Amino acid sequence: MSRAWRGLLPLIVLLLGAADVRPTQEYLSPEIRAAQEDPSRHPGWLWVEEGEALWRAGEKACATCHGGIAAMAGVAARYPAVAPDGELLDLEGRIERCRTQHQGEASFGRESEALLALEAAIALQSRGMPVAVATDGPAAPFLEEGRRFYQTRQGQLNLSCGQCHDDNAGRRLRGDVISNGLGTGYPAYRLEWNTMGSLHRRLRACSLGVRAEQFPLGSREYLTLELFLASRAKGLPVEAPGLRR
Repeated sequence: MSRAWRGLLPLIVLLLGAADVRPTQEYLSPEIRAAQEDPSRHPGWLWVEEGEALWRAGEKACATCHGGIAAMAGVAARYPAVAPDGELLDLEGRIERCRTQHQGEASFGRESEALLALEAAIALQSRGMPVAVATDGPAAPFLEEGRRFYQTRQGQLNLSCGQCHDDNAGRRLRGDVISNGLGTGYPAYRLEWNTMGSLHRRLRACSLGVRAEQFPLGSREYLTLELFLASRAKGLPVEAPGLRR
């Protein structure tokens, strides 16, 4: 194989795999999928309501700069994204930066009820819209890091993300159907958690599942992986706030 073809091989593999990636909602049971679409049956709407109240709260409320929360339509579909200072931010990171730099308040802290609530309310505004993260320019190096993480065997079980979410998508594991591992439904209310949780909490659970190192919430490792997962989901609908077993 020529050097030129070897250089194109990772892209070819990615493009071929992308054709098989399906929205996560297609892997849900009919009961969970119906509840996800029904606010009266979706416990996550309690967080949405709290987030909408937080949007309007305080002297320097989010609404003061941005107007009604409906103005956030499309925002969640574009994250993670690289900030002007070169830092890769997910939606939680963007909210925290706004809170500390523009509102002059202490950060909520990852996995806090307040941050999950505000994130859920903002993400809801993009529900049904296609994922449209940038993967070129300054995002390209982060994307490559995330791709390597996804493809690398890890932990005592020596498994990569792709071995579950590509090779075995559609099969069952402990009563669940294995999906393509997209983050389009997060933050999500998981029945096993009995609360709302972030994508990074789910990624830490995956790391634990293969007996690998669990990285901190908001770590570079999980941020770059989140970007790669979003690149796989390009064009698929945002489902957040999701409902999961």
